[in-house]
Amino acid sequence: MGILSLLLWTPVCGALILLITPGQQTFIIRSIANLFTTATLFICGWLLLSYDQNNADLQFNEYFPLNPKLGSAYALGVDGLSMPLLLLATLLCSVSLLVSNTITTGVKGYHICILILEFGMLGVFLAQDWALFYIFWEATLIPLFFLIGRWGGKRRHAASLNFVLYTMGGSVFMLISLLAISQYDLEHAGSLMSSMHQAAEDMPRYEQILVLLGFMLGFGVKMPIFPLHGWLPLAHVEAPSPVSILLSGILLKMGAYGLLRVVVMLPEAAQILQPLLISLALFSMLYGGLLAWRQTDLKAMVAYSSISHMGIVLLGIATLNEAGITGAVLQMTAHGLIAAALFMLVGLLYGRSHTRNVLDYSSLIQTMPRFALLMSFTLFASMGLPGSLGFIAELHALIGGFQLWGALMVFFSLSMLISAAYAIRTISILFTGPTKPQMQFLPDLKPIECIAAGILVTGFMALGFMPNSLIDLSTATIAEMNDLIRLRVL
Repeated sequence: MGILSLLLWTPVCGALILLITPGQQTFIIRSIANLFTTATLFICGWLLLSYDQNNADLQFNEYFPLNPKLGSAYALGVDGLSMPLLLLATLLCSVSLLVSNTITTGVKGYHICILILEFGMLGVFLAQDWALFYIFWEATLIPLFFLIGRWGGKRRHAASLNFVLYTMGGSVFMLISLLAISQYDLEHAGSLMSSMHQAAEDMPRYEQILVLLGFMLGFGVKMPIFPLHGWLPLAHVEAPSPVSILLSGILLKMGAYGLLRVVVMLPEAAQILQPLLISLALFSMLYGGLLAWRQTDLKAMVAYSSISHMGIVLLGIATLNEAGITGAVLQMTAHGLIAAALFMLVGLLYGRSHTRNVLDYSSLIQTMPRFALLMSFTLFASMGLPGSLGFIAELHALIGGFQLWGALMVFFSLSMLISAAYAIRTISILFTGPTKPQMQFLPDLKPIECIAAGILVTGFMALGFMPNSLIDLSTATIAEMNDLIRLRVL
């Protein structure tokens, strides 16, 4: 078994062991799940140490034919685009389980669903075959449906159904696009993904545009791109906070990852649709920021801010240049860490106060100083303050956009001002003013909670001061993708 298969199937082994573990043994169940998510994280770290960041080709390839006539295969590989997302996925799965002690009912089923969800997410980032990619993509829906519908808030059933229907609707268009490409003669040299890249070159221009629009609908729901974001606020608000960590930190990145892959496959269509992409990106940034500004529910604020921050990712992809794509990849990692930290801290605060209304709080710095420190760092990072990874990502996306559209980037700057406004407002309400009687005796974060949140905060701050370690990981792959786009477009 290769290292990629070992990484992929380790969570499944944990889920199988949990199946035969008595449901009453909650401590053992939590320990087993934490053990396997930690083991998956260490395997990913081992993979990182063995990864050659100067090599743009796929590495650690595993290939086993499944359907020779179709050309589909169990094909796994990793490059500079998937490597950061694998690290993010394994890290956030481990962290989310550290703060899952609030789950007291159906503990066994909950941890099995988390492990199966990790399996599906890793499969999306490892798959080098479009058929396999689609299977893993759909596989994430099942555990998420139960995680939201079983352990969510009062409107959990509506939220889980909404999420599944939106995502399945988008997946239909993705499947139609895949079938449209598969109608062409595929050379079957390697995996179905590589052969579909070759077939896309022979497609008429109008078909390429239609296929890309289908992919945009499929991946745009998951990112989400306006106006396909309807499922996001309800799902984030109703999902348990550990699930919101995975939903915002990783699931949204799956859509951006897939869109980036198909843009490289269909660069001519992407260039034609560039005005549409940039319009959607800038509108999403402003729309999400304004809605976040209006919220009093802390979870809803973070949910709408995700629309704005993922708009930056779409902007980077839409530039079709190296600076912009680098910004998109950095923003995926930055938002994954920052949004995960925000949802975690909001969830921990809600568990103590049983309210998410920001107006119910004041002067928490006196009663919860550790929480105040971590929350302040995270909110400052969410508005792209220098010294955080968000600043580096936004700067690259801004440079990439300015190279093409110049004055249009004033809307980018406006969205950053809106982000700063609601972040500073939240800090001032939470941590200043007179202490309210009902908030005087809130316990501060426990050591294990400080460790979980501290890992994320340290991550986006350390990468903000030393971004080259992350940038260098993807540079070779992004340069090759940029060359492929320029070769086809020019």
